Amino acid sequence: MSQNPTPEDYKALFEDDRRGVAILEHLIRTFARPAVVSGGIDAVLSTYQRDGQRRVLEFITNQINRAHGVDVNNQEG
Repeated sequence: MSQNPTPEDYKALFEDDRRGVAILEHLIRTFARPAVVSGGIDAVLSTYQRDGQRRVLEFITNQINRAHGVDVNNQEG
């Protein structure tokens, strides 16, 4: 692909294609986990790792929202 995918591409893949829907749901179940609240520095490191994983999911959902005309300018991605 010579150009960056458009928000419509994300929508087509992750919302319109049933395989993409299943993949996105699996990614969310796997990587959208809450912050770790106990355990000292290990908890902080785990929370940073989980936040990094969640940001990828947020980027994908922001692209889908853009394809639907939702204003996501105040959000990253």
